[in-house]
Amino acid sequence: MTDLMPAAHQPVAEQWPTLAPPRSNPIRRVGALVAIRMIAKDLPATIHLEGKSYGLGGPAMRVHRGAAFLDRLGQDAGSGFGEAYLAGDWDPEPGTDLADLLVPFAERFSNEETRHLLPKWAQSLRWLVTRSQPGEQENDRAGARENISRHYDLSNGMFAEFLDPTLTYSAAYFGGGDPTADLATASYDELSPAQLAKLDAILDAAGVQSGSRVLDIGCGWASLAIRAAQRGAWVTAITIAAQQALLAQRRIADAGVSDRVQVALRDYRDQIGEFDAVLSVEMIEAVGEKYWPVYFDAIERRLAPGGVAVVQAIVMPHERMLATRNTFTWVQKYIFPGGLIPSVKVIEEVTAEHTGLRPEVLLHLGADYARTLRIWRNRFIEHWPAIEALGFDPTFRRMWEFYLAYSEAGFRTGYLDDVQMRFTRR
Repeated sequence: MTDLMPAAHQPVAEQWPTLAPPRSNPIRRVGALVAIRMIAKDLPATIHLEGKSYGLGGPAMRVHRGAAFLDRLGQDAGSGFGEAYLAGDWDPEPGTDLADLLVPFAERFSNEETRHLLPKWAQSLRWLVTRSQPGEQENDRAGARENISRHYDLSNGMFAEFLDPTLTYSAAYFGGGDPTADLATASYDELSPAQLAKLDAILDAAGVQSGSRVLDIGCGWASLAIRAAQRGAWVTAITIAAQQALLAQRRIADAGVSDRVQVALRDYRDQIGEFDAVLSVEMIEAVGEKYWPVYFDAIERRLAPGGVAVVQAIVMPHERMLATRNTFTWVQKYIFPGGLIPSVKVIEEVTAEHTGLRPEVLLHLGADYARTLRIWRNRFIEHWPAIEALGFDPTFRRMWEFYLAYSEAGFRTGYLDDVQMRFTRR
């Protein structure tokens, strides 16, 4: 679905100070243009910039403000391209889907032979335009609350406009085949059944049944907790997002399972007790590398003898995780402060070194996530008038369209994956 903003879009300066045009630097601007020419030589996409076209053809983008676009790229390699989109410096050509345009760039990272967009000599200079993650995004208890609140407490109403009725904010499971085969047919009507299938896969993997004691770490809006309670389980659901917790409690009451689910505004490090199943869905990405050992140790300490943990995690190739773990990316700056996507290998290493847990990958949901994200983005665009009425401006719309499309491209190309992992004690 393509529903572009006007080419002349300009962020409100007071609301978006980070999008102010950077100070012009001729050397950095030339460097950015040289980088574009290098990237475009074998890129199956087209970049229309200042009267010239770069690339091999295919999905096309048009740069409206060439000087500002190059200045942003030259100033910050990690965020400049995305910031230029937020600022309205470029758009996909009419008729080109934003995710389709971003796929060729993501493919360069997912392909072993073309993983780096620039040649090695140019990569050695990336430190000049690469930022490190700021200290204020530290994921200690206070920092984690702030980081999580900045995303999950944006607006319960906003999330409700594009998520399915279960309010499940993680990859759905469409069950077989290739979910990316025809994304143009992706329908909102298929989302709720696929989300319930994902929840059931997690509960089945953990052996959750009537009487099971379940801990849900990072419970979201309680879809997994409700589903577990409907099996007859006793559930403790914890989150550190205050507005999310309030709505989760209301949804649990509406589902008629308040007697079986307790929602607590609590950090995972502060949970006590023993549970037959510990579940955590796409929460590890917000933990931060420094705290991964603490996170898995907390899971192990909460498991009763014979207990099982299931973690659903977004992951990336180990080499890319190592290469990017100390950089400050667009996603960290605008969407998930303090976050870092792990690899399966680092999860295996951390659990082996710091815990007695044995991990096992059960399910790969990367392609399913691409379809989930396409449905979310279509719904977000369709329901934009209602979201705008909640107080969000056109720059916020561009930010979320880019985030959802950027993520979809990552999963479509295999640069990102989403895995369900089961953990038992060694």
